[in-house]
Amino acid sequence: MNEIKIPCIKNNGAELPVYKTVGAAGADVCACVNEPVVIHSMQSALIPTGLFFEIPEGYEIQVRPRSGLAFKNSVTVLNAPGTIDSDYRGELKVLLINFGTGDFTVQNKDRIAQIVVAPVTRGVFDCVEKISSTERGEGGFGSTGK
Repeated sequence: MNEIKIPCIKNNGAELPVYKTVGAAGADVCACVNEPVVIHSMQSALIPTGLFFEIPEGYEIQVRPRSGLAFKNSVTVLNAPGTIDSDYRGELKVLLINFGTGDFTVQNKDRIAQIVVAPVTRGVFDCVEKISSTERGEGGFGSTGK
C-alpha cells in the first residue's frame, strides 16, 4: 500500500478521497466549494477539492471521470486522465465539462471525479538516424479497420 500524505490543516472541510468498494481502483473525490457552481451546457469549470497531496516519488495520481456522472448528466473530466506529478504541492482542482443540454450544478461535497494512484515509468529519449519499420508503419486514425 502506498501512503499518500494529505495535510489536514489545509483541508478547510474537504472530504478525504474514499474507495467505495473493496475492489475499487479509483477513490472518489468531492467538490469543496463555498457556494454552488453552475456549469452551463458546453461549458467547463475548474472545481476545487480542497485536497493537497504528497505523492511518493515514482508515482502519480490520475484524475478520471466518474462513470455515473458522465452517464446520468453528460458531465466528465475534460483533460482525462489528468496527472498529478509527485512534485506538485498545489490543490487538486478538477476541470469538469458539461456536454449535456442543460445546466449542471456542482454542490459542496458532490463526488466529481475519481483518482487512481499509479506507478510512473520514465522513458529515455534517444535521437537516432532511423527507427525500425513495422507492418502498420505510419498508419493511424482508423488504419487498422473498424
